[in-house]
Amino acid sequence: MNILILGSGGREHAFAWKLAQSPKAGQIYIAPGNAGTALAGINVPVDPADFEAMKTFVIEKEIDMVVVGPEVPLVNGISDFFSKDKILHDVTVIGPNSKAAQLEGSKDFAKGFLKRHGIPTADYGTFTAETLQQGEKFLENMQPPYVLKADGLAAGKGVLILNDLGEAKAELRSMLLDAKFGKASGKVVIEKYLDGIELSVFILTDGKNYVLLPEAKDYKRIGTGDTGLNTGGMGSISPVPFANSEFMEKVESRIIRPTLYGLKQENIHYQGFIFFGLIKSGDEPYVIEYNCRMGDPEAETVIPRIKSDLLEIFENLAKGTLDKTKLEVDERYAASVMLVSEGYPGNYQKGKIIRGLNNLNNCIVYYAGASNDVENNEIKTSGGRVMAITSFGDSMSEALKNAYANAKQVDFEGKYYRNDLGFDLKQ
Repeated sequence: MNILILGSGGREHAFAWKLAQSPKAGQIYIAPGNAGTALAGINVPVDPADFEAMKTFVIEKEIDMVVVGPEVPLVNGISDFFSKDKILHDVTVIGPNSKAAQLEGSKDFAKGFLKRHGIPTADYGTFTAETLQQGEKFLENMQPPYVLKADGLAAGKGVLILNDLGEAKAELRSMLLDAKFGKASGKVVIEKYLDGIELSVFILTDGKNYVLLPEAKDYKRIGTGDTGLNTGGMGSISPVPFANSEFMEKVESRIIRPTLYGLKQENIHYQGFIFFGLIKSGDEPYVIEYNCRMGDPEAETVIPRIKSDLLEIFENLAKGTLDKTKLEVDERYAASVMLVSEGYPGNYQKGKIIRGLNNLNNCIVYYAGASNDVENNEIKTSGGRVMAITSFGDSMSEALKNAYANAKQVDFEGKYYRNDLGFDLKQ
């Protein structure tokens, strides 16, 4: 089976690494890929946003399955493009159609869906430039901190949590009137702040059945103690110590199953990953957000823990027989430390030579912003998040110790990483 993976980050490297282990896998292509995906398949210069170019490539290389990493192609309708095309309609796409992808593509749609189906989430209001004054009144009637979310996709940067009412009003105006996040903030969701600890839960669904994947805890802030700017993710840990069987039964009965039931009720066919961004407030789970794809950097700890053949699971998904899947999971802890470029998530330099990779042991390296300099036989930085170092351990502390020991061995100019992952978790 020939496979095309779309994307260029650590998540896509994790997919390529895992799928390459399947005896059913033929040639694996990654568009556009990175230095790591080139170790598991062939990188190809196809833009995931250029559906026509992708069609030509899929036909030429006789691709049987397309695994979509990032959210933008899904929201823009890549699954619809394939299913409606006379030539491509038999190609399996791991990812929902554009209607279903609105769970991630529109915060307002997602909040409305949650409310319609009685799924626990924070109270909210949605506002536009025309209803700016109502939005300001809404803020006045809330207690700080104030949570403002751009409705559309904003590359993980469209959420603001503010303690000052005046600042919250100013940011609301900036989002709605000055397009602070572009078209994404044409609508703004204001919601009640929930105090608690977050975690990420993932399922694969064929529209009828689902497989619950290992959960993970990711760390979004750049600074120690979860301070500073939001990033695409500074690392992750799986499993999550507080996500015991009692808590996860609440998640399944109050959130996962009602979500799938709600999708059926609204005649939305969903095939692919659903990422539940949750918060444990008190002892109860609440939905902060949905994503319509596998998370990153969570993929770098969740996928290594899956012992089953992932390609076989994807085949069952395509056939609508996920109920036949018996998921085997490594019971050990996995910890992933993200090495990033100096200045990230702001401005940063590229092209820094990465050294020390031959000194690593007892870990898996998932490349993200790293590319091959073929001429000089070097691997260089090409993004803000450069690579994830993932290690196992019988305890969370052991997994973290192993990951950090390897993170120290890698060297490039301006290297930075969080040194406190797991600080908020008790094992």
